[in-house]
Amino acid sequence: MARSSRLSGFYRKSVDERRGQLREETFIGVKDDLVLESGGISTADADRFSENVLGVLSLPFSVAPNFLVNGRDVLVPMSIEEPSVVAAAANAARLVRQAGGFTAEADPSLMAAQVEVRGIDDVAAATAALMDQREAILEAAARGSPEIVKFGGGVRDLEVRDVTLHGGEHILVVHIIVDCADAMGANTVNSMAEAASELIASTAGGRAGLRILTNLADRRLARARCTVSLEVLGSYRGAGGADPARVRDGIIAAWELADADPYRAATNNKGIMNGVDALAVATGNDWRALEAGAHAFAARSGRYRSLSRWSEAGDGSLAGEIEMPAAVGIVGGMTTYHPVARLALEIASIEKASDLARLLASVGLAQNLAALLALSTEGIQRGHMRLHAKRT
Repeated sequence: MARSSRLSGFYRKSVDERRGQLREETFIGVKDDLVLESGGISTADADRFSENVLGVLSLPFSVAPNFLVNGRDVLVPMSIEEPSVVAAAANAARLVRQAGGFTAEADPSLMAAQVEVRGIDDVAAATAALMDQREAILEAAARGSPEIVKFGGGVRDLEVRDVTLHGGEHILVVHIIVDCADAMGANTVNSMAEAASELIASTAGGRAGLRILTNLADRRLARARCTVSLEVLGSYRGAGGADPARVRDGIIAAWELADADPYRAATNNKGIMNGVDALAVATGNDWRALEAGAHAFAARSGRYRSLSRWSEAGDGSLAGEIEMPAAVGIVGGMTTYHPVARLALEIASIEKASDLARLLASVGLAQNLAALLALSTEGIQRGHMRLHAKRT
């Protein structure tokens, strides 16, 4: 049977009815019911995953329907305690779907391992020496995690940065650029930094300091774009019959404030990360790393700004886009060992890390659309409180 993510009235069904519908659409199998019912891990499992374990904290595991990404129907697995996040993502995806869905792309899985070098007398000479030894340094780094090559990854490049500390001292920070393939790659990158640090320090004529990845994954970006027609904007029930062009302009105005004012941008981007984090948690990815990378990237111009952008398209429709770091993986850590995380990847038909990165950006843009649409029409609280009332 064809797999469609357009599940009308899905939220009105019982848990058993939802599972039954997903079985009919072949998103899940009967065997998955036990995993969903148990939450996937026992206290004994948790004790292997973490430290000083006392038990297990469960979060709701949901799906947001209606997503169409690059022409492919996708159910978005989300693990979050806030019902309005899941509902908002599904509603925004439904609006975007009517104009063809989201178009998304992702960069290769490049991460940077940082090696700090202090005590350098001549920064320019040290930089030249390091670049002369580029191949030897990359070979040393590769020995730190040789298994990544089997999966299509490995070292790719070397970069040397001159960094001035608060006291005026110049140090070098060497970046080893690593393709992490389908892994998030933190352990791989850290191992490579440590493996190459002695050669880097001796070549530069200094001493090695910190050796660790950077979570500002600005070589590993994901992007998504969408449009919403005026007709669809006019059908939004919170608009109260307002002129669709005014609804569009209200969304653009709300974005303009977020892009100009860091105080508004902080909440704007938090809303984006509501969906991004929920998808990351559901798939066993490091949401803290995603948060750090996203917010650092939002401040790359020297002022903290919106991760998204909204404008009027040539035909008068609303156009949105987002660009953000998306350092996610589908192998290693909890993505490999947690049964619910594995099931989440299956539900979303994620086969590569780049698939997940593209979905991540699409979900972030959907969350932003939903928030700006509510803010510029009925107000955020009305919709939130309607959904939160479910808890009482």
